[in-house]
Amino acid sequence: MQRLGPGGTVAPRLRVTCLLLLVAHLLTVGWLMLRPRTVPWVPAPNLEPLASISAELAHGPWEAVRELGGGLLLLAPLGVLLPLAAGRLNVSPLASLARTVFAGAMISLTVELLQTAVPGQVPDVDTVLLNTVGVALAHLAVVPGLRSRLRRREERRGGRTPRITRVGPAPQADVLSGSRTYL
Repeated sequence: MQRLGPGGTVAPRLRVTCLLLLVAHLLTVGWLMLRPRTVPWVPAPNLEPLASISAELAHGPWEAVRELGGGLLLLAPLGVLLPLAAGRLNVSPLASLARTVFAGAMISLTVELLQTAVPGQVPDVDTVLLNTVGVALAHLAVVPGLRSRLRRREERRGGRTPRITRVGPAPQADVLSGSRTYL
């Protein structure tokens, strides 16, 4: 773990590392999902939510775990890498989850829309759902605990910036008193 930077943010070295891992992961996902495939036939795109998920469940539990687990795990690292690349520690857990899940859903939707132009790749709305759920589960499983651990580490090291206590209001004084009078 890295030390924390000023103002309750993750150290710049950790942020850069997470950003590089994020870029590497997105490039890998892009290469896996957007490369042309030569197949003898291509199924029709699935635009009905939960249709392919129920079809996979009908094939049996092991086939469903393999197929659905792949959809859950494909973008799951984004659930951890996006908040760490942002670097904020003192943020609402619900707001962090909402931002991360929204970004994961938009990335998944973008990949699915780009697949429409790639030969052999078929867009599927259930893939967007599975990827989004995977991002949310990874975020919920890792980020809150990691942030609290980093905050505790900051407090133990005394990394908080000392704050000046608030001073009460200044005593009333007539600054412009003297020779001038108003009304």
